[in-house]
Amino acid sequence: MDITQLRTLIHVAELGSLSKAADRLHIAQPALSRHVRMLEEELDTRLFDRHGRGMVLTEQGQGVLQHALRIMAELDEIRTLIKAEGAPLRGHVSVGLPPTVSDIFAAPLVAAFRERHPEATIRIVSAYSSYLQDWLHRGEIDLAILLDPNSVKSLKSKLLIEESLYIVAPPGTGFTIDAPFEFRNLSKAPLCLPSHRHSLRSMVSRAARDCGIEIPIQVEADSYSVLKSLVLLGHGWTILPLAAIHKDIAEGKLCAAPLVNPPMHRQLMICYPFDRPTARLAEFAGRTMFDTTAGLVAAGAWSGRMLDGLDEAD
Repeated sequence: MDITQLRTLIHVAELGSLSKAADRLHIAQPALSRHVRMLEEELDTRLFDRHGRGMVLTEQGQGVLQHALRIMAELDEIRTLIKAEGAPLRGHVSVGLPPTVSDIFAAPLVAAFRERHPEATIRIVSAYSSYLQDWLHRGEIDLAILLDPNSVKSLKSKLLIEESLYIVAPPGTGFTIDAPFEFRNLSKAPLCLPSHRHSLRSMVSRAARDCGIEIPIQVEADSYSVLKSLVLLGHGWTILPLAAIHKDIAEGKLCAAPLVNPPMHRQLMICYPFDRPTARLAEFAGRTMFDTTAGLVAAGAWSGRMLDGLDEAD
């Protein structure tokens, strides 16, 4: 097994075709076919299913691909070690973001990479924390913003922000960010929330039990965009951080009020896999998100308090 074979595997898997991979790599197609065949023979397993439309990874091939990507990332990191400190880096980094912050971080991340590391490739994926945590453990992403410090003991984590949560409704309800909303009154609210598998719903359910109230949920939707759309169309209220809807409030599309008695807060952190070194591109992405958060908090666009960010979460 050699680096050329692993590189071939990665490109064929991405493009789904030997001919397309040959064009990209400027290598004859028979040579690429031989690389794949030799790798399959050495591993004694079929890595691709072949069909008329191209090639698709088998289940075993998917597993080998993840290791190949990790090995290539390590090689890129070795190359960067000999570069002068502060020089532009090459390589690939995958960043996972919860839906409520993906719009906040995506543009600043891309802008920062284009300015500082223009030859690097950044991949941004958006999903709920439970999925992101699983992908971190599998090595499918390099870092992620996660919620709930108690759930990430097996990851390297740096505290980012403790954000406040707001009741969010159509403009006609008259909520304002200066007039708190009693949590107890959620018992009469037309709420749309995620299902119990997500941390926000668990927080609301725990607070309701502590207050001795029952909160009827009219709609369950495990999609931030669906929840927001339902509220925009007047089909209910939801609970979100201010940063996720700050622009909509400024444009008069939504209104919101902070929850009190009890106030609702949650901690966000930047997390990295514990079982491998953190690449410099991943560190740069983490610093960019920390700086972006600090700027939004200072501008009043993100309601919460910055945590230390430099020390690992306990």
